[in-house]
Amino acid sequence: MFKTLFRPKQQPRRAPSTEGHVLYAVGDVHGRLDLLDGLIARMTEDYQALGRSEPPVLIMLGDYIDRGAQSAQVIDRLIALQGQAREGRFILRALMGNHEETLLHFLEDPQAGPSWVEYGGGQTLDSYGVRPPVGRAEPEAWEQTRQAFRAVFPPEHEAFLRQLELVVSYGDYVFVHAGVRPGLPLERQTAADLLWIRNDFLDHPHGLKATVVHGHTPVEDVYVGRQRINVDTGAYATGVLTAVRLDGGEPSIIQFGKARAA
Repeated sequence: MFKTLFRPKQQPRRAPSTEGHVLYAVGDVHGRLDLLDGLIARMTEDYQALGRSEPPVLIMLGDYIDRGAQSAQVIDRLIALQGQAREGRFILRALMGNHEETLLHFLEDPQAGPSWVEYGGGQTLDSYGVRPPVGRAEPEAWEQTRQAFRAVFPPEHEAFLRQLELVVSYGDYVFVHAGVRPGLPLERQTAADLLWIRNDFLDHPHGLKATVVHGHTPVEDVYVGRQRINVDTGAYATGVLTAVRLDGGEPSIIQFGKARAA
């Protein structure tokens, strides 16, 4: 009885730390420059409404290319954003996605071409004015395509892709493209898992003392849980690009675009 009468007060849950920053994390763009530009405008309006003075942090979660029609133009926009960040308007942290990794692989190895084109690389080649081989092409055709792509691929685009980060941490949040290997500390995570993992991460507690914010696996509705937040709403197919704002309170979802009718 006394245990019931004198139950200790529960301590209020501590607000998640963002190290004092306002964080915006953007899901997979996949060549949709129109949606990226629209979402940037929405995030700008959102931040201005907060009345904060310090520069916000913009975290891009990877997969900027493939599937959509404007991959080259998306990279141009991200490079322009880097320039704005250097002027102090905001902090930009851009992560590598598995699609960027595959493009870089194709630059060195034509054997990566068929699988890359199969899941969206053809649209990226088209955006640079390069036509991929049709059907079951011979290795020589892929080597010719690789050389043609290498000839027109801007050095600043390659430099941008090669400096992309694998993981970013702010306070109680970890940002990666795909997820993490459950049971391993952050410093032991591999690039393969950070870029490619799926069910082993999605279906099991990861064990980190942080909420993992990620993309990679498209979802119809943004998933927000204590263990993870998924903001990949399949922009290239759905017409909706999503970001989450994290500032120490409840996560706020910001979207741009109009979902296609079912």
